[in-house]
Amino acid sequence: MILSITGIGLGILAIILVYRSKKDQEMTNDLVDSDTRQNGNALLALQQEFTQYQVDSERKISELEKQLEIKSNKAERRMDKMNKALPSVIRTVIGHIEFAKPLNKK
Repeated sequence: MILSITGIGLGILAIILVYRSKKDQEMTNDLVDSDTRQNGNALLALQQEFTQYQVDSERKISELEKQLEIKSNKAERRMDKMNKALPSVIRTVIGHIEFAKPLNKK
C-alpha cells in the first residue's frame, strides 16, 4: 500500500517536472525567437543604412570627379592660351633686348 502511494506520488511528481520543463523550454524558445527577430531587424536597419551610405559616397565621388574634370579642362585651356601667346611675348622681349641701348659707352 505504501509502495503504491509512493509510486503514484513519484509518478505525479515526474509529470509535474516534465510539464514545468516543457513550460521553461517554451519560454526559452520564445525569448530566443524574440532575440532573433530583434537581431534580424537590427541587421536589416544596418544594411539599409550602409546601402544609403554607399549611395551617398558614390554621389559625392561622381560630383568630385565632375569638378576635377572641369578644373583640369580650365587649366588645359589656360595652358593652351599661354602657349599661343608665348611667341608674341618672346618677340616682344627679344625686340627690347635687340634695340636696347648699351649701358656702357666705351
